[in-house]
Amino acid sequence: MEFSRQEYWSGEPFLSPGDFPNPGTKPGSPTVQADSLQPEPPGKQGNGTPLQYSCLENPIDGGACAGPKGDNIYEWRSTILGPPGSVYEGGVFFLDITFSPDYPFKPPKVTFRTRIYHCNINSQGVICLDILKDNWSPALTISKVLLSICSLLTDCNPADPLVGSIATQYMTNRAEHDRMARQWTKRYAT
Repeated sequence: MEFSRQEYWSGEPFLSPGDFPNPGTKPGSPTVQADSLQPEPPGKQGNGTPLQYSCLENPIDGGACAGPKGDNIYEWRSTILGPPGSVYEGGVFFLDITFSPDYPFKPPKVTFRTRIYHCNINSQGVICLDILKDNWSPALTISKVLLSICSLLTDCNPADPLVGSIATQYMTNRAEHDRMARQWTKRYAT
């Protein structure tokens, strides 16, 4: 089945790398060091904001960066580079991160905005990752979440899939799985 960039996925237009500037390419860009994203102590929130963040010019380790979309610090956009040596190498993947007012006691909602062929990420961009659900801890930083997602791109978990057909293909016909994942990466993430 062929898809064009004009089609819609989860009610949002498909995103490609050209749709957003690389936040790490120019001084003053809104790239955020995710390790600094911890709530301020109770009673110390400035202007009623539960998160503090600092900007820098380069992405965090693992080829990921994140920052607020406009003025709303509860809505973020993240960019993850396909890990070298993986079937996603060369891809640029965009994700949305939504924080609830209960963060860090509740996990952020993280969804892929770029289509990806992966058994742990469904067609709505939902990610099957234990730390985003039952194994969430307030001690986890956004940096650790993004690094875990990068790790998932390197080593999927077919034992706990969101897309059973892709997990089956991964386990029974790895060459075809890898070909499809590279094809989707080239089509949607480059």
